[in-house]
Amino acid sequence: MRRPLAALLIVLLAGGAWVSYAELWRHGGGRPVAWRDLSGRLGAAELPKPVFRHFRTRRSLEQYLAHAMPGRAPAVPGIDFGRDDALLVAIGARSSTGYSVRLVSVSEERSRIAARVRETAPSLGQRVEARVTYPYLLAAIPKSSKRVHFEWLGRP
Repeated sequence: MRRPLAALLIVLLAGGAWVSYAELWRHGGGRPVAWRDLSGRLGAAELPKPVFRHFRTRRSLEQYLAHAMPGRAPAVPGIDFGRDDALLVAIGARSSTGYSVRLVSVSEERSRIAARVRETAPSLGQRVEARVTYPYLLAAIPKSSKRVHFEWLGRP
């Protein structure tokens, strides 16, 4: 009877240690990362589906845009991919000009880059134009070998 109880205790302790490592140490130690919004320089991009992508090369970003918008992909703005990476976030089609997507913060943690993203919706009194829009954000961050983890915060 003692052996199964001891084995269960060991499994529970190992699971607790893993959770502590993953949440407290590996994803801890965050420090802010400077980023630049390049959305205005990309121009009109109609990305019909939600996108949360990290691009390490100009070619990969160009290929993605060409695939997402065949025949009408905008030119990629001047990003020095030797020094920077690009983040592309799109939320799909929306019904008016009052919607937008914004990068709340970018932080470098021990094992990843965490990008927190929020969608803003029009308020009741806000003047908007009723037409289909495709809100997106293109940002440049300093080059890193760490993976980017997007945290979708939704709407406030």
